[in-house]
Amino acid sequence: REGILALGDVCGKWELTPVAIAAGRLLADRLFGNFPRALMEYENIPTVVFSHPPIGGVGLTEPEAREKYGDDNITVYKAKFKNLFFGITEHKQATAMKVICQGTDERVVGIHVIGMGADEIMQGFGVAVRMGATKRDLDSCVAIHPTSGEELVTMAPWRPHSADPATAARTRSAAGASGGCSLMHRVLPIVGGVVLGALVAGAVLRR
Repeated sequence: REGILALGDVCGKWELTPVAIAAGRLLADRLFGNFPRALMEYENIPTVVFSHPPIGGVGLTEPEAREKYGDDNITVYKAKFKNLFFGITEHKQATAMKVICQGTDERVVGIHVIGMGADEIMQGFGVAVRMGATKRDLDSCVAIHPTSGEELVTMAPWRPHSADPATAARTRSAAGASGGCSLMHRVLPIVGGVVLGALVAGAVLRR
C-alpha cells in the first residue's frame, strides 16, 4: 500500500536473518551515511541448512543454470568422498560437492556442498562466487590438507591458471570422452607430498 515501506523477511525475497540485517545496514548507509548506491543485491547469497550433515549452497542450482544459460554453456564438476575425520570410525559420513560453471571461461555460477563443514566452507566460497571466480581461479588456489574444502580446488580435470579458454574447452572435451581425469593425476601429488614430508622429518630427527 502507498505510504507503507518494509524491510527484511516481510518482503518475501530471502527469509534469512543475515539478509535482513544487511538490507537494514545498507538502508541506513543510503539514508544517513551519504552512500546513495548502497543497495542490497539479492543474487549469490550463500545459504546453509544446519542439518546433520549440513547442506550449503551459493548461486544457481544446476537446473537453474541450464535453464538460464543453456545446456551447452554449462559444465558441472562433482566430487564425493568420505571425510578424513571419520577415518578410524565405523560410521563414515560421506561428503558431496558440486561446482557449476558457465561459458568457455568457466565462470563459477554455483557451488553446493553436503557434508561436515559445509557451513564454514560456503562462507568463504560465497565471496569467490560473488567476485566472479572461474574454475581456473579455484584450481590455482593451493589446497589446505587435510580439509574438505580442498576438494573444491582440486576437482578434476585440473587446469593451470595460464590455460586459455580454448585449451580448457579441449581439455574438458577430452576428459569427458575418457571418463574424466585418471586417479593417478590426483594420487601422485599427494604421494609426493607425503614422501617430501617424510624426508624433511627424517632430516630433522637426525640432527
